[in-house]
Amino acid sequence: MERVELSRDCQAVQIPAGYPVVLEKGTEAYLTQSLGGSFTLQVPSYGGLFRLAGEDADAIGKEPPPAPAPAASAADLEQQVWETLRTCYDPEIPVNIVDLGLVYDMRVIPLTEGTHRVEVRMTLTAPGCGMGTAIAADARQKLLGLPGIAEADVELVWDPPWTPQMISPEGKERLGIV
Repeated sequence: MERVELSRDCQAVQIPAGYPVVLEKGTEAYLTQSLGGSFTLQVPSYGGLFRLAGEDADAIGKEPPPAPAPAASAADLEQQVWETLRTCYDPEIPVNIVDLGLVYDMRVIPLTEGTHRVEVRMTLTAPGCGMGTAIAADARQKLLGLPGIAEADVELVWDPPWTPQMISPEGKERLGIV
């Protein structure tokens, strides 16, 4: 764990409750996970874990993720959407939502003048996960950050129920599941 100190006030999301919290400038924290451009911080003075978005990386002395380049074709855009979804993590699990098998469906729908809408249907590992709306909102914000994406909808669904068998071989390897 790396000790960091916030250089400015910034919004974070409490784990696992999913509540937004403003962490104040000067707060001491410990970086426990840095995946997909976001950061999980243990903040003793606030009593727990918090997810810090990539755009606030500078507040802990880190570089924000680079801006994505425009896709050259529809196939490239679809690939870019999948790559973006692979940067979304449950802050408590070191495997992205795609490799966890949480994304059930993704569609890129052309709109007007080179813009597109992305529709994602995803689930969670457990219906009671407090981070569900935060994970879906993170995915939506990252998708809206792609050039050419004008609309994004990330819907949480519960059918079919998620099982560990849905984890990709890469995800199982990362989790140490044989």
